[in-house]
Amino acid sequence: MSALSRGLISRLHRILSANSRTPPTATTKFYLLRCFSADALIDGSQVEYHQQSRVIEAKPGVMTPYSKRTGVVAVKCGMTALWDKWGARIPITVLWVDDNIVSQVKTVEKEGFFALQVGCGQKKEKHLTKPEVGHFRAQGVPMKRKLREFPVTEDALLPVGTCVGVRHFVPGQFVDVAGITMGKGFQGGMKRHGFKGGPASHGASLSHRSIGSTGQRDAPGKHLFLTPLRR
Repeated sequence: MSALSRGLISRLHRILSANSRTPPTATTKFYLLRCFSADALIDGSQVEYHQQSRVIEAKPGVMTPYSKRTGVVAVKCGMTALWDKWGARIPITVLWVDDNIVSQVKTVEKEGFFALQVGCGQKKEKHLTKPEVGHFRAQGVPMKRKLREFPVTEDALLPVGTCVGVRHFVPGQFVDVAGITMGKGFQGGMKRHGFKGGPASHGASLSHRSIGSTGQRDAPGKHLFLTPLRR
């Protein structure tokens, strides 16, 4: 998508949101013209349009089935296991929620959607880039190691600086987990695709883990054998 189309979509979105929030006054009419005009003066007068900023408060509320809350950023600590009443072993992955706070709030009025940016961990200023340091200072939050953005609904917005911990979830709640796989470098067919490999006893010389033959050109690769069904 080009920059022109993105700018046009954002202007149209601001126009629609302005119409839904405010009655059609003279200031609103000027704002609608100002969005598509490069001139600052209309009829010899200059009018400034001030958009009211959204006030976000952390207050208790009832979530609906369509509500979407924010997630958290966690660090994998290790593996353990539990046993149920039947004696079956249940593997468990231990996650550490390291000082998650809301570092930015994105709303429809400014960004065009509702989302929360959550920061995790701590990091020194000298280890961050200048744009990252400026972002944290502008939001008034401490320096964070990881930043992730979670789309939410309007009723799940949280103010900047809100701490999000393990109490954000309830026991028995299902969650979607997404992570980054550890890099394994160049791998062979057995580890990468689960191939069987060559014989591990006689007849193999330095080719135990090779993928072996994967095709015989036309025969039998492109031949179809039809077997009649018995009645």
